[in-house]
Amino acid sequence: MKLTDLLERTAEQTPVGPPPLDTLYAGAARRRHRRTAGVVAAAAVAVGSVIGASTLLTSRTPTAPVTSPTPVPPAMRLVGFGHAAIAIPADWPTNRSQCGTPMQDTVQIDDPSARLYCMAFRPAGVESVGLYYGSPRAEFRADETFEIGGVRAERQRTTCSTSNYPKANRNTTTCGGTVSIPSLKVWFRAESSTSAADVDRMLSRIQIVPGRSGVLSPWTVTGPPTGPLVGNYTPLLAAAGLKAQYKRVKSPSYPTGTIISISPAAGTMLPVGSTVTVTIAR
Repeated sequence: MKLTDLLERTAEQTPVGPPPLDTLYAGAARRRHRRTAGVVAAAAVAVGSVIGASTLLTSRTPTAPVTSPTPVPPAMRLVGFGHAAIAIPADWPTNRSQCGTPMQDTVQIDDPSARLYCMAFRPAGVESVGLYYGSPRAEFRADETFEIGGVRAERQRTTCSTSNYPKANRNTTTCGGTVSIPSLKVWFRAESSTSAADVDRMLSRIQIVPGRSGVLSPWTVTGPPTGPLVGNYTPLLAAAGLKAQYKRVKSPSYPTGTIISISPAAGTMLPVGSTVTVTIAR
C-alpha cells in the first residue's frame, strides 16, 4: 500500500471535534499575560521618563518666589472750612494731641487741648495738619504767592527746628509750613517730625472745591468765655453755602444762645445747600 493511501485511511478513521476549552483558555491566558506585561513595562518606562524630566526641570529651573502685591495707599478724605479743603488719610483721627502737640498722626481743628499749658513733646515720625479760620499767626510771612484752583494763596516756606528743652527728645526735628488763602480766610499748617519733604507733600493736597463746603467750627467766631453765640455763627454758615437747623436744650452750664455742639463735626465737607444741626442753650 502506498504511503499516501495509508495517510488518507488514517485520517478518515480519526474522530474530529471541537477543540478542548481548557486548551483555548490556557492559550488566551498566556496571550493576556504577555500583553499585560508589555503594558506594565511601557508604563514603567513612561513614569520613569516623567520623573526624570521633573527632576531635571526642578534642578535646573527653580520656581520663582511668590511676592505679595504692592500695598494699596490708604484712602483719603477731605476736611476744610468753606470751599478750601485739604486731603488727609481717611484713618487720621481729630485732635489726638496733648496741650496742642500731636501725639500721633492727626488733623487739628480748634484743638481744645491747645488751650491748656503743659510741656508736651512731639514724638518722632508724627505728621499733622491744622485747619484754621481767620488770619494766620503773627509770625506768618508770605515767601511765595501762587494760585490754587484760580484762587490766590500765600505760602510760608517750610522750616525745621529741634527743641532746646532739656526733657525733649533732642534727636527729633520738627518741620512745618503754612499756606494761607486770604480771600476765604482759611489757612493750613502742616507739621512733620519726619522730614521737610513730608510737609511739602501734605500742603500740596490743598484744593478749592466749588460744589462742596466745609463746616466751620463755632469756636472760630468771637464770643464770651462761656462759648460762641449762635448769632455770630449762623452768618458764617450762610456765607459758606450751608443752612442752620437749631436744636434748643436746657443747660445749667451755658447761657442762653450759646452753642453747645454742631452736627456734623467741624471740617466735614458737605454739598452746598446742606443743613448743619446747631444745638444751643435755651
